[in-house]
Amino acid sequence: MDNKAEVREFLTSRRAKVTPDAAGLPAGGIRKVPGLRRSEVAMLAGVSVEYYAKLERGDIRGASAAVLDAIGTALQLNDAERTHLADLARAADGIPLSGRARARVSKQAASRPSLQWALESMTDGIAFVRNAQMDLLATNTLARAFYSPMIGDGGRTPNMARFQFLDPASHEFYPDWELFASMCVGTMRAEAGRDPHNREMQDLVGELSTRSDVFRQLWGAHDVRIHGAGTKRFRHPVVGELTLVYEELTLTAEPGLTMLIYTAEPGSPSAERLRLLASWAAQQAPAESV
Repeated sequence: MDNKAEVREFLTSRRAKVTPDAAGLPAGGIRKVPGLRRSEVAMLAGVSVEYYAKLERGDIRGASAAVLDAIGTALQLNDAERTHLADLARAADGIPLSGRARARVSKQAASRPSLQWALESMTDGIAFVRNAQMDLLATNTLARAFYSPMIGDGGRTPNMARFQFLDPASHEFYPDWELFASMCVGTMRAEAGRDPHNREMQDLVGELSTRSDVFRQLWGAHDVRIHGAGTKRFRHPVVGELTLVYEELTLTAEPGLTMLIYTAEPGSPSAERLRLLASWAAQQAPAESV
């Protein structure tokens, strides 16, 4: 992806979201564009108009952490947006997020026996590994049963973004489909900012932009999201509705890969349904091995 274009469009879209009233500024008559003027952002951030205009044109190379923080405050960026702006600046400077050169993640990276053993050791929760472009690279037994509507009968590597936007079954699987769609795109935006040279991500964004109007609109909004932890609802075709909490873990041995673990509150109906799903998965295993 074009880092300069990404910086330009991100800063422009954030500036358009901040009203003069929210920034404590007078409206100042008729405005040709929504949100703040460049001069107002520059004043709030304590930089010259010329310097802020340079940043908004996409030339963010060399911007200091202090300047980025001031711009983030002026544009009222949330934590995920501030992190995204810092990632864009690192990418422009050629500095990987980890502080070391980032090797291209291969699908084989998630097939290390020790990683698979770790996943399979988690028997009461759904555990899986994904890459930046949402490929489902490794799963435990319960995750394979849980994501059976997406995994299907094998073949192409399952991809959560393709399932979300291109498979009608996702509307049943995700009761809060619109929320999941915005979360998916926001996460992809954040990942793309960390590694603008990810060709697989570029290809996926191009494919989804061509085939899904909703994805194209959400991608154009330049909203970003960092998961971390939270609660989600699902509707599984075998056991019905599940309310699960999740934790997201970065795999330090494989930069660019992320492990997610979904569990249910102990003693809840969802916990009982997860146990039913595990039993169903155990019954399917002999048939799959034939």
